[in-house]
Amino acid sequence: MFSSLISPAYAQSANALMANATQFAPLVLIFAVFYFLLIRPQQQRQKDLKRALSALKRGDRVVTAGGILATVQKLRDGSNEIEVEIAPNTRVLVLRETITSVLKPAAANDTKPPAKVAGG
Repeated sequence: MFSSLISPAYAQSANALMANATQFAPLVLIFAVFYFLLIRPQQQRQKDLKRALSALKRGDRVVTAGGILATVQKLRDGSNEIEVEIAPNTRVLVLRETITSVLKPAAANDTKPPAKVAGG
């Protein structure tokens, strides 16, 4: 007699559990998509920028938060200030945090050495 009362109760709780799981599944899926398409790549960019800023050296080309292209002239030890040249003979101090990217030097288009001219 008791066994017939217990099995419908388990069936109802299992159905309620499945209904709750199907309601939360789209939310979990949306969060996963946002994480892998937006959050994680941004964290990777921030980590790369932090690594590049710690490896700055004299002569590196940088872009500031204001969009100014500059060349690093002097790094001050123990300070966040960096002296950059924004134009010939025009140097300014910027904070390390205001540098948004470090530009890589462009490789030359020459893939092979120039041919020697015969007879010359």
